[in-house]
Amino acid sequence: MTAEAATAEAGRDFIRDIVQADLDSKKHAQIVTRFPPEPNGYLHIGHAKSIALNFGIAQEFGGRCHLRFDDTNPTKEEQEYIDSIQADVHWLGYDWGTNLYYASDYFERLYGWAETLIEAGHAYVDDQSQEEIRVSRGTLTEPGKNSPFRERSVAENLELFRRMKVGEFPNGARVLRAKIDMAAGNINLRDPVLYRILHATHPRTGDAWSIYPSYDYAHGQSDAIEGITHSICTLEFEDHRPLYEWLLDKLPVPSKPHQYEFARLNLTYTLLSKRVLTELVRQGHVNGWDDPRMPTIAGLKRRGVPPAAIREFVKRIGVAKANSVVDVGMLEFCIREELNKTSLRRMAVLRPLKVVIENYPEGESEQLDAINHPDDPSAGSRKITFGRELWIEQDDFMETPAKKFFRLSPGKEVRLRYAYFIKCTEVVKNDAGEIVELRCSYDPATRGGNAPDGRKVKATMHWLSAADAVPAEVRVYNPLFVNPSPDAASFAADLNPQSLEVLADARVEPAVLRAGPGEVMQFERQGYFVPDPETTPDKPVFNRTIGLRDSFAKEVAKG
Repeated sequence: MTAEAATAEAGRDFIRDIVQADLDSKKHAQIVTRFPPEPNGYLHIGHAKSIALNFGIAQEFGGRCHLRFDDTNPTKEEQEYIDSIQADVHWLGYDWGTNLYYASDYFERLYGWAETLIEAGHAYVDDQSQEEIRVSRGTLTEPGKNSPFRERSVAENLELFRRMKVGEFPNGARVLRAKIDMAAGNINLRDPVLYRILHATHPRTGDAWSIYPSYDYAHGQSDAIEGITHSICTLEFEDHRPLYEWLLDKLPVPSKPHQYEFARLNLTYTLLSKRVLTELVRQGHVNGWDDPRMPTIAGLKRRGVPPAAIREFVKRIGVAKANSVVDVGMLEFCIREELNKTSLRRMAVLRPLKVVIENYPEGESEQLDAINHPDDPSAGSRKITFGRELWIEQDDFMETPAKKFFRLSPGKEVRLRYAYFIKCTEVVKNDAGEIVELRCSYDPATRGGNAPDGRKVKATMHWLSAADAVPAEVRVYNPLFVNPSPDAASFAADLNPQSLEVLADARVEPAVLRAGPGEVMQFERQGYFVPDPETTPDKPVFNRTIGLRDSFAKEVAKG
């Protein structure tokens, strides 16, 4: 994305005001931000807000944004996640250039600074178990208790820490803790753990290390090493800021970044907890991290959501200090608004019902013009085939029509899009009494959809020629949860059993097959659809991106 585009997309918010003030006061000559994901899962739409903020600010103010992987927990990190995160950031329209970093790049330096803390009396090796440390930290209303190992000598702490480094002790035997204040009102300052023993192979450093820094220890120091000016994170890290600043003050870091917090994204009918998303995949509730029902960037991409719609959504919700829940309808609106501008129109019949035009000559057909986009003349038109046998939607026919049903029914006339007026003359049923075919007549004088005598019809229906319609599988994705506020603790109870509907007998017009990977089309009267990566020439597969006017809440009500 160009700097001009970033400026056009940017809104004003309290963080941008701070950045502008820092530039005006000459506090910083250049703005440096960073997006620091942990490579232990796939990015979701909540991360998109942080990505857009960090990269957007850097572009808007002529600075740079780093992509840095905080890879300090090798038991949960995989190269797959590193690769997917880079792909997702690029897909959203942002680029870090040469500024790709890893916390593991700094392991030696971080270790040296840990020894500096020990030598200054600011850190000690604790032999307590994880449970003993948890209990001794106290509560929000009760102070913690000093560890019995808190007053070890500097020499003993250095010896033990160095032995931890070379792998002499088993997992959990010892930790390195900061020596701050076990009675601090902020529990994060009650001698937090800086290093733990972890005999695990790291994706980048292999088996070189037997100890790994905590996120809180590695994060701020990595910011300082990279010269980050504005360390922007979500509100749950607000209580961690005093520790962030304490470590920067106690260590000989090359710069002093400042942390700023903003409200994370919360959406109705959506859970963004990494634990929940992981469990959804592991328990088989979805078909992988890129399942179109998932709020992951990979899932949204596979569903056909355009990156421009996500950027517009993030711009509209803004950046605030207070947590709130955004109605998913706003995301839907941004998706439709973008797709309405960019998607070519096509016709598809998802639940086919056969129609035979009895007064149309057998063995003949004709080519009709259909526009590709009603608001873009440059998109041109295409030819569609009309013949004796057609497909229409089952829902577009009712044998005994309801009061306000204006589509096809016995004796009623309707318009076929781009084609003719037709009238139902007979209903054909099978032995089970199910409707399997309609016999109709057409008016040749209404070619193009207008009657020369001026008569009007109340419905226009989409259709396909049975002779050249292509069989396809269409996957209709509905909301994953039926509750607008699903419970993360018991999320399975809120799952929507109708979150995926597979229509294996759908039909599409031949032009649909010309769509490239990720190219979203509007199936007229149906919604927006995109080819799935599983599609093949023998078995086309399409995912519904979003309906034309529906909302997640309405879909749940229908289900």
